Amino acid sequence: MKFLHIADLHIGKRVNEFSMIEDQKYILNGILKIIDSEKVQTVLMAGDIYDKAVPSAEAVQLFDTFLTRLVKKDIKVFAVSGNHDSAERIAFASQIMKDSGVYMSPVYDGVVKPIKMTDEFGEVNIYLLPFIKPIHVRSCFDDAEEIRTYDDAVKFAVEKMNVDTEARNVIVAHQFVTGAERCDSEEVSVGGLDDIEYHAFDKFDYAALGHIHGAQHIGRAEVRYSGTPLKYSFSEVKHKKSVTIVDIKEKGRVEITTVPLVPLHDMREIKGTYMDVSNRQNYEGTDTEDYMHITLTDEEDVPDAIAKLRAIYPNIMCLDYDNKRTRNYNVIDSADISKNKSPVELFAELYEKQNNSEMSDAQREIVEKIVEEVTEGAV
Repeated sequence: MKFLHIADLHIGKRVNEFSMIEDQKYILNGILKIIDSEKVQTVLMAGDIYDKAVPSAEAVQLFDTFLTRLVKKDIKVFAVSGNHDSAERIAFASQIMKDSGVYMSPVYDGVVKPIKMTDEFGEVNIYLLPFIKPIHVRSCFDDAEEIRTYDDAVKFAVEKMNVDTEARNVIVAHQFVTGAERCDSEEVSVGGLDDIEYHAFDKFDYAALGHIHGAQHIGRAEVRYSGTPLKYSFSEVKHKKSVTIVDIKEKGRVEITTVPLVPLHDMREIKGTYMDVSNRQNYEGTDTEDYMHITLTDEEDVPDAIAKLRAIYPNIMCLDYDNKRTRNYNVIDSADISKNKSPVELFAELYEKQNNSEMSDAQREIVEKIVEEVTEGAV
């Protein structure tokens, strides 16, 4: 049985105030094409379907369109809610959707029954475990008072599933497995409180995980994060986004491959002086409509730089400077101010501490003129 594993769609997300909805439409269309080319039978969605617990109407409409197109292709869908989702909203109308082959995780109530699929090798049991916290598990069981950690909670929840280890089993879950590499666009719990060990999924032939934005496996190849389909922060700029194709054959035989995803706009970082990044020779042949983080190395700020550069790179998300001033920012101490220094000398010291360089002769002449005019006006 061939599965396509995706996660962390974050539909409706905004990155640096840029709406990603058009990029998400584009990448979901690309995923549908991969489903056709790979002859996938089932899609596993491992949480964070939406970016917010209360998604926008536009986000809901996009996900509705995606699900409808999957159903029309006779693709079975198994989805769980993530920490960004509302478990109740994801579970809405789940009983009705089952008739169309769309299985959405219910709100966790302590009962996770397998959904059985059949292929030439027999049955495959699919378990849907939404994002859970220790309190969710404790509230469902009288014998769970000792559960304090996320690891305790997930292991306890799995134990209550009574998994038949002789059968082929797949779990779809949204948790943080210890050892996974995080990035800036993910929510981090202080002190690693949300960590769980990969051994929590030992009873499963494949664990389709969500929560981590970079594609990777933990402990063994079959405990895997598919990663996000798009880059959602500049900490992901080096990620190679993909979907994971899982072909489960007879018990003990799982084949895992990845198919790269091509975005509508990539996310890139460039660095140089204003003249460098605005030089046609340096940007010709590149996709100037990519989402850009530009770092200027000019020692002096370029007036209205971001507006000027947007004439070349319309999707600049972030502009900053890397120069002596930003690398060696000095704090001005009032004790440094001396009554024996002239206003021009004091301003020159302030300028040097802020910019880590001395004023030019032309700048000094401007300051002297301003001080003179102010002094004359005060007389």
